[in-house]
Amino acid sequence: MDFASLMSAQISKSKPSAIDPGSKKYLKRSDIEAKRVADYEAEQRRLEEEAQARQDKKRKLEEDEADKAKLREEKRRRMAEESRRLQEEEEREQERVRRKRLGLPELPEVKPIGSEEGTPVPEDEDINDEELCVKLRGLEEPAKLFGESHVGRLKRYKRIIDKTLAPVMSTGPIPTTLELVLEADMKVPDSIPTGPEERKFLYRQLASYFTMVLSEWQIALAGRDQAVKTSSTGKAAYAAMLQARDNMVPLFRKLEKGDVEKGILDPVVEIVRCCQRRRYVDANDAYLRLSIGKAAWPIGVTMVGIHERSAREKLHESDKNAAHIMSDEITRKFLQSIKRCLSFAQTRWPPDDQLQLMG
Repeated sequence: MDFASLMSAQISKSKPSAIDPGSKKYLKRSDIEAKRVADYEAEQRRLEEEAQARQDKKRKLEEDEADKAKLREEKRRRMAEESRRLQEEEEREQERVRRKRLGLPELPEVKPIGSEEGTPVPEDEDINDEELCVKLRGLEEPAKLFGESHVGRLKRYKRIIDKTLAPVMSTGPIPTTLELVLEADMKVPDSIPTGPEERKFLYRQLASYFTMVLSEWQIALAGRDQAVKTSSTGKAAYAAMLQARDNMVPLFRKLEKGDVEKGILDPVVEIVRCCQRRRYVDANDAYLRLSIGKAAWPIGVTMVGIHERSAREKLHESDKNAAHIMSDEITRKFLQSIKRCLSFAQTRWPPDDQLQLMG
């Protein structure tokens, strides 16, 4: 065998064999590519089936957990309802025993929740069905709804009436049910009126004045430059305004109820009167009389030995000169808020006389 034959045999051994062990001796390149694509697609289908099986298993576990949580919640709700029902029955039984012991009439029977009529309506609050339908039509409401009982119709009528008669709240810095008056009508009288209507109008004047001052205060703070707003002094000024607004809410509630103490109402009216006349020094004096008072503050030795000093009983013989700012914390806070409103008012509406400027 020559050298050329040996080299040919070695070269043929080193080349990859494309011979199929099957029937064919040689394979086409297209057949090899088609087989590779088929194997790839089969592998992808297998991976997709495994992923789908995992998702189905996870979904089934989640559904089982949701069903278990729903069952637990339903069981908890039933136990809570049962506990509430037992507690109501126990309280009702105790009330029945108490009424029987005191000789009071028996409690009316109440139908269970979910019945057609629901809670019974007292006789003094019941309305005839025909009259009730007329009233509902007068309110531009349907007289009867499908499946609605007389009790349900009566409750719907009462809800509409309560919503209609609800007091209207003002949209100022401090919402109040008092009807605010115009700026031209805010001038308070020189003396406290005695009539109920005049006294109520005075409360409206006071609420309107403080609402106007707080509104102007908010506008003044909002009109500042952004650099001033973000500074420490700017933030402190805004916080002081918010604190004054919140602390004056109890005063507005007292004005709404009309139960402002006379020892506080007279000085507050005097402060507002002086502010409206731009006499801020006089308003500050009225505030000092209200906050500090004129009561004697004993300094030094008031008692020597076992004998009391003369005229000691006159120190606290009356509280008309006492300091109302010391009465309680709520009063102290809204009186301090009045002082802050007074300080802002003299900058917003400066006085004609410079001697009336507070230091």
